[in-house]
Amino acid sequence: MSSFIELLGLFMLLMLPFLYETNHIFRYYIKFLIYYGIVSFNAIVLIPAFLTRPCDVRNLLWASTWCHRVTALIGLRWELRGKEHLAKDQACIIVANHQSSLDVLGMFSIWHVMNKCTVVAKRELFYVWPFGLAAWLAGLIFIDRVRGEKAREILNDVNRRIKKQRIKLWVFPEGTRRNTGELHPFKKGAFHMAIDQQIPILPVVFSSYCTFLNDKKKILNAGRIVITTLPPVSTEGLTKDDIDPLMERVRAQMIETFKLTSAEALELRYNPLKSSPLAPSSSAASASASEGVLPPGAEVEAAAVAAAASVAVASSGSSYAPLHVGAAAASATYETYKSSATAAKATMLKTL
Repeated sequence: MSSFIELLGLFMLLMLPFLYETNHIFRYYIKFLIYYGIVSFNAIVLIPAFLTRPCDVRNLLWASTWCHRVTALIGLRWELRGKEHLAKDQACIIVANHQSSLDVLGMFSIWHVMNKCTVVAKRELFYVWPFGLAAWLAGLIFIDRVRGEKAREILNDVNRRIKKQRIKLWVFPEGTRRNTGELHPFKKGAFHMAIDQQIPILPVVFSSYCTFLNDKKKILNAGRIVITTLPPVSTEGLTKDDIDPLMERVRAQMIETFKLTSAEALELRYNPLKSSPLAPSSSAASASASEGVLPPGAEVEAAAVAAAASVAVASSGSSYAPLHVGAAAASATYETYKSSATAAKATMLKTL
């Protein structure tokens, strides 16, 4: 009986690489298991160190040093633009779009640039131990979104502290994560805080995850994400009456950047002939694309993008920025790319 169990265990162990290579659902769960497992393990290891200076936002630098390596293990690559805005030693409210829990890995990859930065998170995350305890000891701000008055008191106190100590406060103004290929309406809290203390808004935009992540179909491929930091938006002299126009102005800037960087990522991913002209061609993926080497299933997606380009040329009245598409020198909008890529994306379930 014991021999049978050992053989069964050996067989299952040998099956793991096969399942990882052939089953995108299995690969999706394995990658997230690696992600959450390593972050949780690091939380346990770091809690004793965090206790030496509890609730100090500098602890997050330690956490990012340990945790950002998860990115390479699950096949993601982050590219930061506008570093000079993020590195400036100033108190500010960072507003960023929120697509997935993978955003945290992107934040870990740039935390050394931000230096003193903390995050506003929902209170429920505090109870996800050991991560929640480690996050609290690292200075994260947990708020109860149901108890609005209590949340406002906490944020008002935090607001005064970040200005005095020149800390950056990271907020997701959409409120919840949505990987839908667009920015959703913003909540006003971050803008209230910025105007209240007369500190700048710093917009940060993650390009779309639609090229590599589909939670409904359980697909998580390798991917390249562009993180763009826009110039700070001053709130000096603004009052509460200026919140709505300020919020819409910042959101409009972020949407425009989101379209451009997402279209660039889509073009680089699905164009088999030429890498994107908007970004430096430094990756192996760019090299293979320029040599005409296609990953499995890319032929179908390349045809879809070519068709999208033809449609875009016919629809020259689009209000979105045109993009160069390979050797055809055609134009395509972000929406055209997105719809074509979504239709063809299911054929490319393996990129690692």
